[in-house]
Amino acid sequence: MQFIDLGAQRARIGDRLKVAIDKVIEDGRYILGPQVAEFESRLAAYVGVKHCIACANGTDALLLPLYASGIGPGDAVFVPSFTFAATAEVVALAKAEPVFVDVDPDTYNIDIASLEAAIAMVKVEGRLAPKAIIPVDLFGLGADYDAIMAIAKREGLLVIEDAAQAIGGSIGARMCGSFGHVGATSFYPAKPLGCYGDGGAMFTNDDALAEKLRSFAFHGKGETQYDNIHVGINSRLDTLQAAILLEKLAILEEEMVARQAVAKRYAEGLGEVVKASGNVLGTRSAWAQYAIETPQRDALKAHLQENGIPSVIYYVKPLHSQVAYRRFPVAPGGLPVSEALSERILCLPMHPYLSVEDQDRVITTIRNFIGKNSANLAAAE
Repeated sequence: MQFIDLGAQRARIGDRLKVAIDKVIEDGRYILGPQVAEFESRLAAYVGVKHCIACANGTDALLLPLYASGIGPGDAVFVPSFTFAATAEVVALAKAEPVFVDVDPDTYNIDIASLEAAIAMVKVEGRLAPKAIIPVDLFGLGADYDAIMAIAKREGLLVIEDAAQAIGGSIGARMCGSFGHVGATSFYPAKPLGCYGDGGAMFTNDDALAEKLRSFAFHGKGETQYDNIHVGINSRLDTLQAAILLEKLAILEEEMVARQAVAKRYAEGLGEVVKASGNVLGTRSAWAQYAIETPQRDALKAHLQENGIPSVIYYVKPLHSQVAYRRFPVAPGGLPVSEALSERILCLPMHPYLSVEDQDRVITTIRNFIGKNSANLAAAE
């Protein structure tokens, strides 16, 4: 059993991938070939935005909007602590300061009350100027953008949606990646829409911002690459990866339907014995990961491994507790949910090609383990 089975997807579209890759090699336009522009156009249409700007990786997709918006020293950017390091890393790289915020115990996305408290704290202290929020659509589920955008409008803050795990997810009629002033995603191979290397993209409806993002991603170029109007970086999606992503995008909706079926079966089979994830009303998660919670997490993980079932802890330690980020501010009252989740959460195999038999094997193994341990605890009491 695979935690994420890229081989099954490759078997499905392998012939199409080979044709697409061979065409790029034959054409010889390895940088900014026509497939890049085609992919940007198709992904923009899928996400429902005017502009998609492809770049080298998901980290750059978060960093470039900070550069393009002039965010830097003396500025505060509010980020959840329960996420991958890149969300906060880019803020530090821009020489601003991440301010860590707690997450909601059910959605695992940024907690609105904690965000409000963190903004108020920074304003009262006066050391930093509040400038931006980077909500994360964790595990593929969109954050509470109605509340986030209302706060941002009131406070004059930029919102950068971290949709690295969420392409294919939606809230109502809108796709993840289309929220905020700019969205960012990753095409790391394990993502719901992943390439065969590194890649990323940014999304926006703002024409001026889109132009700046393209410039900063291409050495700060103006009319040509030899006319530099900004100090930029070199961040481009290469043509081979764009060609691969075009083929994967073509089947993404079918894979999303399959992911929903897997998540539904997990929720129905496990919801009585562990805290099992499900779609929030009116949303569709991209199900980059499928998370459960149990106080017996470590023992359960070991038991699954003994039975040949892979599982992963996302995330072992919240960012505010890690050596690199301990010096940065934390929302008032601390981040108790982020800290508790790191002790309880476990992610199960999740991909569109997970067989019903394998799903049932995961469910049965977990139910048997929890049942047996609950009986042992009851007997001990």
